[in-house]
Amino acid sequence: MSNFFGTDGIRGEVGKSPITADILLKVGWAVGSVLKEQNENASVIIGKDTRVSGYLFESALEAGFLSAGVNVGMLGPMPSPAIAYLTQAFGATAGVVISASHNPYQDNGVKFFSSKGVKLSDKTQKAIEKKISMPMTSVDSSSIGKARRYEQALGRYIEFCKSTFDKSCRLSTLKIIIDCANGATYHIAEDVFTELGASVSMINNSPDGYNINHECGATDTKHLQREVLENKADLGIAFDGDGDRLIMVDHKGERVDGDELVYIIANAWKENGDLKSNTVVGTKMTNLGIRLAFSEIGVNFIEADVGDRNVMDQLIENKAELGGEGSGHIICLNKSTSGDGIIAALQVLEVMAKSGKSLLELKSSMKKYPQVLINVRTETKINLQSDKKLTQAIDKIESKLADNGRILVRESGTEPLIRVMVESAHYDLAKNSAEELAEIIKSM
Repeated sequence: MSNFFGTDGIRGEVGKSPITADILLKVGWAVGSVLKEQNENASVIIGKDTRVSGYLFESALEAGFLSAGVNVGMLGPMPSPAIAYLTQAFGATAGVVISASHNPYQDNGVKFFSSKGVKLSDKTQKAIEKKISMPMTSVDSSSIGKARRYEQALGRYIEFCKSTFDKSCRLSTLKIIIDCANGATYHIAEDVFTELGASVSMINNSPDGYNINHECGATDTKHLQREVLENKADLGIAFDGDGDRLIMVDHKGERVDGDELVYIIANAWKENGDLKSNTVVGTKMTNLGIRLAFSEIGVNFIEADVGDRNVMDQLIENKAELGGEGSGHIICLNKSTSGDGIIAALQVLEVMAKSGKSLLELKSSMKKYPQVLINVRTETKINLQSDKKLTQAIDKIESKLADNGRILVRESGTEPLIRVMVESAHYDLAKNSAEELAEIIKSM
């Protein structure tokens, strides 16, 4: 089966191919078989977010790995970046995350980390896809893998997160509201931030299997914004369902997205000489205003395709350590091997503690261009480049925007959506242009 892996592993609606128990049983066997070919003593660890289908797919994947002769360590609910770290900490050959990240509970997925805590190479993924197309067979009884549950994983990850924060700083002056999106950080985030001295109030930290990402977390910060204002908090922190996205809210209740947070960290790191290669990696979606702000402080900006995997590739290629997306994926390679919402939040709080500035003050040195994003749901695949009406409309709008705006129309890598993004120095122009393009796509 070719192209089995999307931009962020395997993802889809539960009960529909490929997110079914029988397919994921075979995926576990296929991944385990490839790992076993590479390492006779292969082992994996499996973690999941809090959606109800995680129970089903955890068991299916476990059975698949065991049938390939691979030993399995079970972690239970755990953020995706925690799996990246714990794969290395426990000396596993690979880490497995059962999650659909920011998607609703009806979706689920699986992604994998190598023994180094990074996503699997294209070569390994191709070998797995080839194996999936073969008949599934089991090793003999004497070679079946064994499973165990790791009891110390939670504490080890909490201590790791805290180790990325400068201990000479204290957060005792900060009152913080944390929104866990009823996801995988629900039993971790409070400990991390309170043990570093902050006064913390938690919201959306009672997962029931169905409320993950529902009107909360990094994808919907309205609840957090209200709580920050009502409680007169210094800031709010929002994670998504699997803990690899971060959005913050300042004391005025204004949303601070991933682009702005990367800028805040980059500016501080540049000032103290810690910004490796004097380079930051963003994506095609990175706001034009943020790009100009990087230019003004003399930081090189590299544009990657959308997706944290693409950001990671560009970081490595350009020998840089900091990158991210407006959606909240922030990668600090000098701290962790993957995007980590908790660790990214700690870097921002460290900047606040050392500078004595509020989050609002730190973001005020940049000015984002108005950006309008419209998601158009599609039932069938659309060739965006071949539609004459769409390309003509884009050309016409681009001539209006000139150097003061831009357009990006692309397929989502994780959902059946076409994303239409227009930026302009003038909001009305961006809004009208995005709506015009969205209507054309809907009619295709």
